[in-house]
Amino acid sequence: MQRNYHLEQAESQEFDICIIGGGATGAGCLLDAQSRGLKAILIEKHDFASETSSKSTKLIHGGVRYLEQAVKQADLNQYHMVKKALRERLTLIRNAPHLAHPLALLTPCMSWMEGIYYTAGLKMYDTLSGELSIGKSEWLNKEETLRRNPAMTHKIHSAVLYYDGQLNDARYNMSLVKTAMQYGAVALNHAEARTFEKNASGRLVVLYVRDSLTGRLLRIRAKRFINATGPFADRIRLLANPDMGLRMRVSKGVHIIVPGELMPSDTAILVPKTDDGRVVFIIPYNGKLMIGTTETESELAESEPVVERAEVEYLINYVNRYFEKPIRADQVIAGFAGLRPLLQADPNADTKQLVRDHEVEVDKLSGLISILGGKWTTYRLMAKDTIDKFYELEGVTETPCTTDHIKLVGAEGYADDFWKVLVSKYGVEETVAQHLNRQYGTESLEIVQLMREQPDWNQRLSDHLPITKAEVVFVVRAEMAQTLKDVLARRFGLELTDWQSTEQITETVADLMAVELGWTPEERRKAVFNYQAELEWFKKSAGLVF
Repeated sequence: MQRNYHLEQAESQEFDICIIGGGATGAGCLLDAQSRGLKAILIEKHDFASETSSKSTKLIHGGVRYLEQAVKQADLNQYHMVKKALRERLTLIRNAPHLAHPLALLTPCMSWMEGIYYTAGLKMYDTLSGELSIGKSEWLNKEETLRRNPAMTHKIHSAVLYYDGQLNDARYNMSLVKTAMQYGAVALNHAEARTFEKNASGRLVVLYVRDSLTGRLLRIRAKRFINATGPFADRIRLLANPDMGLRMRVSKGVHIIVPGELMPSDTAILVPKTDDGRVVFIIPYNGKLMIGTTETESELAESEPVVERAEVEYLINYVNRYFEKPIRADQVIAGFAGLRPLLQADPNADTKQLVRDHEVEVDKLSGLISILGGKWTTYRLMAKDTIDKFYELEGVTETPCTTDHIKLVGAEGYADDFWKVLVSKYGVEETVAQHLNRQYGTESLEIVQLMREQPDWNQRLSDHLPITKAEVVFVVRAEMAQTLKDVLARRFGLELTDWQSTEQITETVADLMAVELGWTPEERRKAVFNYQAELEWFKKSAGLVF
């Protein structure tokens, strides 16, 4: 089994780099380091992309609001952050076109003056993209706007059309890890950093890691340790050096999901302003409609953040200001909440004002490298800066970063119509083939091979879902999925978009996992009970009844 191999590798060698944290930044560091010829290992307390990196707005963007703040406040730092992010969009799309693509968005204008204001701002947004632009903005009149998105309120004056990118964040994260593994990297999920061992001068030399699934304690040796734990960065910083000051603040972001037919359009909406200065997106995603995000000051906790009723009502309130036909709370079918890492700047600053840029920090006493702050769009630059810092500290000749053109697994040979090959050559049902193509790219062939080996695995998990049993087996065998939540929340993303469907297929998924992972009947029963109880808690917290 793949995970057992990685467990053995973790203790059998000394690594150049040990990365703590399996989100986008940690996975990016793993791929960057290993592709440069370094020996790298990544350990993640829960599962790859289990925290912030699977709970984003699924956008690859520079940040329209950050550009507005940069101009209004004459803030060059925010300006340069937006410019960097905009130039990374196309790289992310090129490296995994099955998981990322351009997305058209409309910014509603309620007056002629708003139209001029937003057009000017979005033209600047275009300019900052330079030759890496993914689409030019355009001011549309009312008729053109409603033709493009008929769900929008007829009270609008016009709208500005512009482009950003959209990605399947959890699968992109998983693909980074798998690509790094192809280069020879070691990676472990459900492996918690417990304590460091230091040499006589106080430098970190060993990390003790507990395998949460077996209780086994691992001893990992490395030249340098990288802290890429996002909102939880201070915990690792203090574990390495208790005298370090706190650097992180966090905000809670919430998204809700409603049926896709409530907005019959592939063009998203950016609600440009709210009463408290935030922006809200209304975005088509995997056949559903995603609405978010809130942004409120929060505290770290061991429990997973949840959507609350007041947050549901807040988001619906803003959607209904821009929709012709109001959305009701009882139409919400799922939601998710995540914590965002914000670099401590002014301790009294509102979290909406903190810059999303990143910083590579080195603790001189312990030698810990921490990558702090940042956002999904700039994960690759964050990783590059972090691994560059490793070379600088070690005083060795730097091998150049090449991740700007490394294709992720599933991208080689990919085409938007690759699904037709699955239909014509292998007889895969059309809807299933299209789904596989979007989720796995050319890796779909491995799932098709499982279908051919075991005909029973051709069966869908549900009549209204394109997911087959073979897909469950694949993510357990090839992607280290160890729990129901690993499969349903991260590998499939279903928990985040459809609570009822997730609950309906839990038993079938558990049956397949029990065989693959050797669960006893009692372990299987407990896994199902605990997971379904968690789904009920999500519904109750959001004040929703199905």
